Amino acid sequence: MLSPRIKAHGRAFAHIAAFHPQLTALRRDLHAHPEIGFEERYTAQRVVEALKVCGVDELHTGIAKTGVVAVVHGRQRRSGQMMGLRADMDALPMTEQNDFAWKSAKPGMMHGCGHDGHTAMLVGAARYLAETRNFDGSAVLIFQPGEEGFAGAKAMIEEGLFERFPVKSVFAMHNWPHMRPGTVGVNPGPMMAAADRITIEITGQGGHGAHPYQTVDPVLVAAHIITAVQSIVSRNVRAVDSAVISLCAMRAGELGAFSVMPGTATLVGTVRTFSAEVQNVVERRLREVCSGVAMGLGASAHVLYERIYPATTNTPDEAHFAADVAQQLLGRDHVDRSMDPSMGAEDFSFMLQAKPGAYLRLGQGAENGVGSCVLHNSRYDFNDEVLPLGAALHASLIEQGLPLCEDL
Repeated sequence: MLSPRIKAHGRAFAHIAAFHPQLTALRRDLHAHPEIGFEERYTAQRVVEALKVCGVDELHTGIAKTGVVAVVHGRQRRSGQMMGLRADMDALPMTEQNDFAWKSAKPGMMHGCGHDGHTAMLVGAARYLAETRNFDGSAVLIFQPGEEGFAGAKAMIEEGLFERFPVKSVFAMHNWPHMRPGTVGVNPGPMMAAADRITIEITGQGGHGAHPYQTVDPVLVAAHIITAVQSIVSRNVRAVDSAVISLCAMRAGELGAFSVMPGTATLVGTVRTFSAEVQNVVERRLREVCSGVAMGLGASAHVLYERIYPATTNTPDEAHFAADVAQQLLGRDHVDRSMDPSMGAEDFSFMLQAKPGAYLRLGQGAENGVGSCVLHNSRYDFNDEVLPLGAALHASLIEQGLPLCEDL
């Protein structure tokens, strides 16, 4: 049943609400059978089965191993244009601690980020679009593998996604537990940060813990580097810009060897930024600071800086358009047009580097936004109440982005 607090306007929402139970059943089946990046075989099979029932015009499988693309043609095709909608399909390598009937049946795997809901919403949009076809052009529905650290979007693009399906723009959305159901957030600029991985290899000289003067202690060097690195953002990045450096793990020595000083230490962490300029500054200063601190203490430090995902940055026109569509569905007070960006990362960023588009947040948390289970939590579950709304928002983007032409 739909929650009375989720109220939306328009025929798309009313139409899709009629098959809400089927979307819920699909979503829960996907939740019970999670699969990690590029291994979404069951998920892709279920998606293909559902899309065939929906009556889509084209089905393309095996893109980036397990990716699926469906095409639905509008009542008219005079415009010759295509628009893309994307949903991610993969789960996380974590153990679920929920106890409901549709909990994960696979130990160590869980839909802890709601991609099962994203997939079900796009299937719902496919069914509505195929049944109504109130648009001029073609809707390209992209079911993407490997978002959680595998760069599945990049893999699909490298395999010719946008050459085969030359969309004029592409849109995606992600559930957001910090927003109440029936709300949407977007920003005409950065939505998610770039995610970079840093590995700092420190080389000193090991020895006996009783005779540290005969060693070059890499643990001490690591401690100084950890402290010094925290000055990079505060003293090299403008206060009006944003950056985060977090050193999240350290490995050195053996816990059982309390008097053995190791010869090496390794630090691992992440850098988050929104602009390439800030990203370049942080990378340069990391190398300089780590090398300088280590050298000053008689050791050496090598920084491996890996750029994993770029920033997810909406193009302004498409972000304003998406906000307008959401506002028509939900009303002005339920759409945040200047949502604060998140320091999390998202590989939809690769698609936004290739095509204009926008990435939206779909509220799914508690009514007041307090107490909702955060993403990547072992007790997380997608809120099935928002499935018709997300599907209707997808479908409305197509209908209003590819409007029917009046007969001449």
